[in-house]
Amino acid sequence: MKLLVSGLLNIETTVAVRGFPINYYPIDYPFFGVNAAVSGVGYNIAKALCTLGDAVQLHSFIGSDDEGDRIMTQLLRDGIGTDGIRRALKATPTSAVLYDPDGRRQIYCDLKDIQEQALDPHDVSFDDCALAAICNINFNRALIKAAKAKGVITATDVHVLSDIEDDYNRDFMENADILFLSDENLPCPAEQFIRRLRDRYHNRVIVIGMGGKGAMLLDAATQKVTHLSACRNISVVNTVGAGDALFAAFLHFTAKGIAPVDALKRAEVFAAVKIGHNGASKGFCTDAEVEAALPQMNISFTEL
Repeated sequence: MKLLVSGLLNIETTVAVRGFPINYYPIDYPFFGVNAAVSGVGYNIAKALCTLGDAVQLHSFIGSDDEGDRIMTQLLRDGIGTDGIRRALKATPTSAVLYDPDGRRQIYCDLKDIQEQALDPHDVSFDDCALAAICNINFNRALIKAAKAKGVITATDVHVLSDIEDDYNRDFMENADILFLSDENLPCPAEQFIRRLRDRYHNRVIVIGMGGKGAMLLDAATQKVTHLSACRNISVVNTVGAGDALFAAFLHFTAKGIAPVDALKRAEVFAAVKIGHNGASKGFCTDAEVEAALPQMNISFTEL
């Protein structure tokens, strides 16, 4: 299958810390605990989809600098086409992720001047795309509207949301057939909030990722809200990128024609395997590996 992905690319440095809060000391030596790699929501989703066996048409902005060169090299190495990458930024975005032994993380993301960019939908082809994953970054505002107008299945993840009328994310919520978000900072219980989102934006599917508590799904076709437990017996190294992994895998299995609840079960397995590795773009498994691991994960679900 061919899926379109448009989102952030950056260079991510992960740093192992002893715990949070971090006490001051002038130097530490976390051997093999500081690593840098290509990342960013757009890259994480594109690489996850490629690992699952999909063809990806990727769009983003980077700089004409060493970091940008590294990203281009990595994309070619991963088999991800670079025709949709525009080297128009003053500098390539970078991020630093601190993570503790329990897998908790604290992220610092320097977007440089990417939020000043705009992607012209006329420069993007939706031909033969089963689905478009359009991340909630400024340069995608016109793109998600154009995709929706063309009848393309659109998906976005707004990450942390506390206001249903959030100004920054409204364009994305209004035009997403598939809407993902986290339960962090919700103003009310997840079950109540997911129904409010459905009534306000009429998305086909809404998923709230809940970390160790699993995930919640609303399927507009059945009007049912389902809570899925988290996977059992998993090893957590670093939870950064878990939401991207859940999102990407759900889109993959949905594009294959798998029903939403069953697609989310498989996405939970994919994300559970991923967080056993360090780095937002590390630890992805194949479609076959997800299917093999699914029976051992003991995921239960409850209709609410």
